[in-house]
Amino acid sequence: MSILSELILVKNEALHAINNLKKWMEPQQVERNLTTTLDECLVVCEPLGVVLIVGAWCSPVQLCLVPMVGAIAAGNCVILNPSECSSHTSELLHHLIPSYLDNECYHVTLAGVNDLTEIVDLKFDHVFFTGNREDGGRVAQAAAHTLTPVTLVLGGGKNPCYVDQQCDITTTARRITWARFHNAGQSMVAPDYVLCHAEAKAQLLQALRCCLLQFYGSNPQESRSFGRIVNLENLHRTTDLLRRSGKVAVGGQVNEADKYIAPTILSDVIDSDPIMQQEVFGPVLPILTVNSIDEAISFISRREKPLCVYAYSSNSKVISRLMSETSSGSFCSNDSVLQSLMVVLPFGGVGASGMGSYHGHYSFDTFSHRKSCLLRNTCIECVTYLRYPPYEEHNLSLMTWASSLSQKSQGWCQIL
Repeated sequence: MSILSELILVKNEALHAINNLKKWMEPQQVERNLTTTLDECLVVCEPLGVVLIVGAWCSPVQLCLVPMVGAIAAGNCVILNPSECSSHTSELLHHLIPSYLDNECYHVTLAGVNDLTEIVDLKFDHVFFTGNREDGGRVAQAAAHTLTPVTLVLGGGKNPCYVDQQCDITTTARRITWARFHNAGQSMVAPDYVLCHAEAKAQLLQALRCCLLQFYGSNPQESRSFGRIVNLENLHRTTDLLRRSGKVAVGGQVNEADKYIAPTILSDVIDSDPIMQQEVFGPVLPILTVNSIDEAISFISRREKPLCVYAYSSNSKVISRLMSETSSGSFCSNDSVLQSLMVVLPFGGVGASGMGSYHGHYSFDTFSHRKSCLLRNTCIECVTYLRYPPYEEHNLSLMTWASSLSQKSQGWCQIL
């Protein structure tokens, strides 16, 4: 499971950067006009400097190292701070990174979440934070004191998943089950709840039951493919939410000593249930019923903008409406999670789910400053002298005439 969801993603990101870095670093030529006929206009990417990357515990390797690949590719020094919740992974990164990377440029700190604001106050050139909305807000406030730019990828919203009455129920159930219960549901990009069309609800519930049995067997606690909750705090929080919300249709068993919560499906969930008030980092899938695509869109739009929106339908018009009439960090139809893993697509949040993006070239841009460069020639001083004082009426007339000859798309005096 870790190889698939963590290591392969980092390897893909690194290989993509290696294969494309020369192209990304090339100065970008800007179209010339009358003013710059003899000059050279360039946009040059330069490193920001020293950046702080704060990773989250739910995918502790890739959420640290994927943005770090982009920061290194852009030429920055990096301070990496893995999550204290995933302590074994944090210790591993703290041990391995100094063995493979330049110790003067790359460091790993093991600061707790309560120490982050003090670290950010040290003044970095960029802060990249992945985590919950509350901690992200504190990091952004601390960064604002020193005018430090930030990228925030937040789990502040709940990722909705609409299931239409026109869809392949078997495939839909298989893909939702994989996405929701992978890593025991501890994912920022998993479907957080299902808005199921009333006509498809019975079929979907039955298909989800079959998938859970196929994936994890009759006793998921004995399955080597099913994970455990990261700590007792998260286990207690998730257990409390599921026991006070809806009706358990599948699962619901809890073993505190083993940090185990069975893959659970809740039916008859309503908007006011506790589980709909915060993000669920556990193997619990609430199912709500809607009677139309309009009702689903209205439901999603009333809530904070999520990191991801998912839609399952064989009707292209339904997919198009969900994509265009809802706002989210990313969108995926007829599958889940994959849009957040692709190196060629930017991934990030909007509104309550964050700001900025990363992956591939977008990571390189995030950790780069695009510097405007004008390399001027001195041969046309016989014309540009008109911009110098004293400002006589004759000079002004000539400049006004030159401006009138300018192309409408440029809209400024090219004689400067």
